Amino acid sequence: MRDSLVIIPTYNEKENIEKIIRKVIELNSGFEILIIDDGSPDGTAAIVQSLQAEFPGLLHLEQRIGKLGLGTAYIHGFKWALSRQYEYIFEMDADFSHNPLDLIRLKEACVNGADVAIGSRYVKGVNVVNWPMSRVLMSYFASMYVRLITRIDIQDATAGFKCYRRVVLETIPMDKIKFVGYAFQIEMKFTAIQYGFKVVEVPIIFTDRTEGVSKMSTRIFREAFLGVIQMKVNSWFRNYKR
Repeated sequence: MRDSLVIIPTYNEKENIEKIIRKVIELNSGFEILIIDDGSPDGTAAIVQSLQAEFPGLLHLEQRIGKLGLGTAYIHGFKWALSRQYEYIFEMDADFSHNPLDLIRLKEACVNGADVAIGSRYVKGVNVVNWPMSRVLMSYFASMYVRLITRIDIQDATAGFKCYRRVVLETIPMDKIKFVGYAFQIEMKFTAIQYGFKVVEVPIIFTDRTEGVSKMSTRIFREAFLGVIQMKVNSWFRNYKR
């Protein structure tokens, strides 16, 4: 077993899934992949299953019934990883908005002392390609809002490209992570910082998907906006001792 697991949640990603799997494995840098598929009606899981024979021991698949949300997919993946011996556990999108080459840089950051490494769009200016200006502004100001409410010093609070050292996910009680959409990413960063873990931002260039359909919605954004306040208030009554 290799020491690094890349968790990729999917829902209707047939256009991207084989290509992203091949790109990660072609890195030849010790990464295994876990696909968490939420019953994609387009046959995403079947494509993964067809590739498992080609990549035995490198490609894993967990299938869930129904679209259960990004946060629960990652928590499912975290628990799967912790039941095995991975030391570095990654979150990554299937749609190539995250460059697979940056997995190596995120891992290096954790090897060199970080507990959580974030692929950050905003730590060095605004590094986003092919997004409409309205979405760039929404994302950028969402991170400003998170910093204002939570007082955490993270430039890209909503980023979903991350590497965790195993100890972080062993420490955070997953049953207390409440959000399932956009706010999940914020909650995980906030909680890791509350526990005293070292979180660093690694600059990346984020490129919007060219194939498939975005899962972003106003409902997900609303959960994040209101959830940040709720999360901060709840933190006043929690003990974050390790």
